[in-house]
Amino acid sequence: MSATKIVVVADTHSAPHPRSRELIAREKPDRILHAGDIGSLAVIDDLAKIAPTLAVRGNIDVHAAELPDALTIDLAANGAELTLLLLHIAVNGPKLRADAVRRAQSEGASLVVCGHSHVPFVGRDKGVMVFNPGSIGPPRFHLPIVFGVMQIANGKMSLEHVDCETGERWLPSTV
Repeated sequence: MSATKIVVVADTHSAPHPRSRELIAREKPDRILHAGDIGSLAVIDDLAKIAPTLAVRGNIDVHAAELPDALTIDLAANGAELTLLLLHIAVNGPKLRADAVRRAQSEGASLVVCGHSHVPFVGRDKGVMVFNPGSIGPPRFHLPIVFGVMQIANGKMSLEHVDCETGERWLPSTV
């Protein structure tokens, strides 16, 4: 059985990094998730040319009434079953907000995928995995321009980030 690969993006703010499309396509995703602050909905249309794309509304997406504030997505691949909750705002620093925890628990989600902070993050809080893909939009502070890759294979899930500047896997600096 083959792996399921999902690319996760957030905070494009109408201006995805010039290399993001090429790098996302290189991943050959089965699906793309956008965790909000899309800006122009043409961004979603462009991503959908690479793979089926699901998106939620972010705090700047008031014009996108057709998008939900949150999506619960059930995934099953290669013996692994996973329910994830996709929403824009879910964390305060590395901690899940109480409303996100309640929603994840009520939906049976073991993974919360969110954006908003532009800070790439993989962690666990209150028994729930948290994945923030970072941002592929305009630079903010000194944060990297990255997107997330989620792969489910052999009953296991891996989460990582790809740097849009280098095209390489991104890891936080240890300096």
